[in-house]
Amino acid sequence: MLNFLSNFMRDGGYFMWVILLVWLTGLGISFYKFMMLKLNDINGDKLFDKIKSSVLQNNVEEALSLCAGSKAVLPKILRSGLKRANEDRELVEDALTTSIMEHTPKLTYHLNYISLVANISTLIGLLGTIQGLIMSFASVGSSDVGNKAQALADGIAKAMNTTAFGLISAITIMVLHTILSSKAVKLNDKIDEVSGKLLDLLSVKKKKNG
Repeated sequence: MLNFLSNFMRDGGYFMWVILLVWLTGLGISFYKFMMLKLNDINGDKLFDKIKSSVLQNNVEEALSLCAGSKAVLPKILRSGLKRANEDRELVEDALTTSIMEHTPKLTYHLNYISLVANISTLIGLLGTIQGLIMSFASVGSSDVGNKAQALADGIAKAMNTTAFGLISAITIMVLHTILSSKAVKLNDKIDEVSGKLLDLLSVKKKKNG
């Protein structure tokens, strides 16, 4: 297997190493984004249930402490709403909306770079293919039959190998991009859901106390 991979990279020419570098970059960004999304993947329903219990007991400070110290986006957003717990619904909603606008873009940061890496992999593979075809066509004009056949074979190898490797890189990065984008959308939806629940909870509490 190692011998096959070595020959595969060598026969594809220097564009293979460029594609490899781009591929590793995409994998690195994807791994970093996965860790960031995992950090934000908390149990929103469980957190809200604890907050709800504290709020219904008129213990907003305890609810705020439940959201303190977390690096996840959801607790930060809920905390901004809880700070307005005794104010009108419009003010609570404004606080939540502002916090959502501030924090939720962090969930989609770097996703566009992952998509860009996939496109670059495809294009570099295509560029390597064109180079290989140029070498093949150039070899046809060679006067030496032996050299012509070898140059033709080298050109075809470069064309096919760079095409294959470029597609392998692009496909894997595109799959990762889709998975990570889906995860980011899911987290955004949960943030909207729990934020809406908190807004309703604080509104009902104020009416009861009002």
